[in-house]
Amino acid sequence: MSTTASQPSLATRAPALAAWLDAHAETLDTDATLCAEVVPQLASAGLLRVGVPVALGGSGGTIGDAIDSVADVAGHSFAAAFVLWGQRTFIEYLLQSPNQALRDRLLPALLCGELAGATGLSNAMKYLSAIEPLQIRATDVPTASSSGAGGGTSSWRVNGGLPWITNLRKQGFVAAAAVDHEAGGPPSIFAIAHNAPGVHRSDDLDLIGLRGTNTAALQMTDTPLSDDDRITDNAPAWLVRVRPAFLGLQCGMSLGLARRSLDATNEGGPAARAAVADDVAALTDHLASLTTRLKSGVLQGEFVDTPASLFKLRISLAELVHDAATLEVQTGGGRGYLRGLSGVARRQREAAFVPIVTPSLVQLKNQLAAQRAQQLKTGTVT
Repeated sequence: MSTTASQPSLATRAPALAAWLDAHAETLDTDATLCAEVVPQLASAGLLRVGVPVALGGSGGTIGDAIDSVADVAGHSFAAAFVLWGQRTFIEYLLQSPNQALRDRLLPALLCGELAGATGLSNAMKYLSAIEPLQIRATDVPTASSSGAGGGTSSWRVNGGLPWITNLRKQGFVAAAAVDHEAGGPPSIFAIAHNAPGVHRSDDLDLIGLRGTNTAALQMTDTPLSDDDRITDNAPAWLVRVRPAFLGLQCGMSLGLARRSLDATNEGGPAARAAVADDVAALTDHLASLTTRLKSGVLQGEFVDTPASLFKLRISLAELVHDAATLEVQTGGGRGYLRGLSGVARRQREAAFVPIVTPSLVQLKNQLAAQRAQQLKTGTVT
């Protein structure tokens, strides 16, 4: 077991899932034949309930435990971890939503793996950082106001689309999407069901890896939505609060992949291990430090007020993943170039994905540079 792990390994806690992931990791990366099975497998192992209050059907624990679960899965299959990130992040959206009725309606099916949850908020996170505008718009639908004290229910027709969403499971999904209102006011976040009128899922995107993740585009044409489907009516304020969990769970994928590549260096010959021993030790220590900082920052709410700290941590983790994967190649030698003898090639593809998953490293670095320039301009740099 890795020296950077903070809990018993997945093989110990969920041996059936670990064995399934190990047996099918290559398939989950290279084709879509098993894409329908990933969410149910994760659910059977109880991973979708980690960090969810017992009173809501979860197994208790914290968001830090959920981050650990994503990391554990990533050590066996990055594709499955990508799906777990999407599912668990959508669950987190419901946990942080003021819409209790929506949470009560969707959460049971999400926790048992009957329904897939897709975050769909990459566009929204970039909007929050002023990187791109929102891509979906809502038009008010006039409704008769109730004469009761609560007033009427608001309704909209939604048009637009998102070019890349993971975990759009064909057997049933619900996707979170940020929506601009033509009538003005702050954008909303809606939960959009797969079977809502006007919702169209594209064929799976033609990816070079992660092909078992049900990743596709989503288009809405005059899709009817109401207050019953609204996760929040103030997307900017809500996104600031939920972003640490969004990115923290995403960083779990990097933790697990880096850990697995560092462990794999022990599989090389004695001379190869000796040649990189100091590098492996340094990266292992750095990974442990980043893991502690990530979980502490998310748990204590530090990253709500200082998102730049989380951005820098995400960049550091991506760089560490690259370095760890490179060391794995070096110690594996020619064996890593033979099909079926190791997962080196797959982990190289997985490592190449880490810098581009939204928010990408380029976007984060540009955001930090813009923040730095603004601080210099206003004289607030410390």
